Amino acid sequence: MGREQDDMLRRGIGMTSQRTRERLIQRLYEEGISNAKVLEVIRRTPRHLFVDEALAHRAYEDTALPIGNNQTISQPYMVARMSELLLEAGPLDKVMEIGTGSGYQTAVLSQLVERVFSVERIKVLQDRAKERLVELNLRNVVFRWGDGWEGWPALAPYNGIIVTAVATDVPQALLDQLAPGGRLVIPVGSGEVQQLMLIIREEQGFSRRVLGAVRFVPLLHGPLA
Repeated sequence: MGREQDDMLRRGIGMTSQRTRERLIQRLYEEGISNAKVLEVIRRTPRHLFVDEALAHRAYEDTALPIGNNQTISQPYMVARMSELLLEAGPLDKVMEIGTGSGYQTAVLSQLVERVFSVERIKVLQDRAKERLVELNLRNVVFRWGDGWEGWPALAPYNGIIVTAVATDVPQALLDQLAPGGRLVIPVGSGEVQQLMLIIREEQGFSRRVLGAVRFVPLLHGPLA
């Protein structure tokens, strides 16, 4: 592929035209996403690069899509909503992501915060995500292959933590790794009953907000080669 063709792919010309992306951004706005920076990053991030070629024509639909290994790429609304919640109190320097998956949420975060530390248990997914972020020249992300329930304690504390799989309860390790004033966005529950939560580390303990029903794949223990 020549350089001009490669540039066209990145911009998403043809089946992933700018008009298609604009329709997605309009839908997100109508559904309540109001952070202009989040919307702009979603607009310019080529989601079609994060799904299999056979599904690329659906990349700008507001829906989750399979990425293999029983995992999904989150719907754009959820990526935008969780990112917006993290940034609600202002810019963030250091964010940990639990569940790299396709790397799409990682790519969005990397354009919104100073540094991203991303943990993934499935090695093959993480390797693909790394390649995509290098291709897009997003260089402020560090990856760890490991158990998301444990976080990344060696580099704690974090100003924000985002979890892209549902936990049966809030992992204590993640609470411990939040900086004072830090924000944790996490889906909690099991099966059909899952709720998105925002947890903030206050001077005395933690405050919690339940933000509505969601649907995520489960947060599992242990790394998988």
